[in-house]
Amino acid sequence: MATARVLTVANTSCLLSKTTSFLAKQGPYSTSLCFTRRRAASSLSSSSRRSFACTAIYNPEVQIKEEGQPETLDYRVFFVDRAGQKVSPWHDIPLQVGNGVFNFVVEIPKESSAKMELATDEPHTPIKQDTKKGKLRYYPYNINWNYGLLPQTWEDPSLANGEVEGAFGDNDPVDVVEIGESRRKIGEVLKVKPLAALAMIDEGELDWKIVAISLDDPKASLVNDIDDVEKHFPGTLTAIRDWFRDYKIPDGKPANKFGLGNKAANKDYALKVITETNESWAKLVKRSIPAGDLSLA
Repeated sequence: MATARVLTVANTSCLLSKTTSFLAKQGPYSTSLCFTRRRAASSLSSSSRRSFACTAIYNPEVQIKEEGQPETLDYRVFFVDRAGQKVSPWHDIPLQVGNGVFNFVVEIPKESSAKMELATDEPHTPIKQDTKKGKLRYYPYNINWNYGLLPQTWEDPSLANGEVEGAFGDNDPVDVVEIGESRRKIGEVLKVKPLAALAMIDEGELDWKIVAISLDDPKASLVNDIDDVEKHFPGTLTAIRDWFRDYKIPDGKPANKFGLGNKAANKDYALKVITETNESWAKLVKRSIPAGDLSLA
């Protein structure tokens, strides 16, 4: 049985023109992408100041519609607009909210172990449980934070990152680890501010982890950069790194590695990562880069 719940998503977008509706018939990517005029600056501080300077244009509302039963191969969490049409949480939910705040789509609630992820190769990119050899995948232990993705970002598998051992992107949206105290729901869209970035290298692929906090968390006003995380959430950055380093070991796989000196980078660097992967996503949806099996619907 399908269920639905209403969520108010973003009130701004850097990516659609004023003439584009939430799901225009011609597709949401036929208009100019204004952020491409603001390339990442060579200075990290300049990047954080100059990026995402576009104007609020619409205030969409989406519903979450579940199909199938949780913890089955058929379970999907779809997003639908006000007209009841399916939309993509990856392509159609705006990245930028404004004033350094971003939309974050929850895939895995904290204190759970089902490995939920965006089905990037399925129409409308719903959330599903990952599988291996036809069986549902679970982490060997619960994840301790809310986990999900930044919409309208993409880690380009054809692009080598010279700052992170020349690793190529993992072909997915950028991951977010949200450190707030509340346990969120699958498909919930939160407004978050980035605080740090970890450069995980998973079987040779670069898999960024942006550490962020939801604006409605009681400690949100206290944390604005990496040093604040260490002060108000002591040990959390190390715990996140160690969790993602070790979670495959119980399955007999080697530990994941991390670039950037095995340490978390600061907020400015996290914003640089978001800028670059947002630009990669724009090239993807404009068909400047081959999409392969990815769904752009």
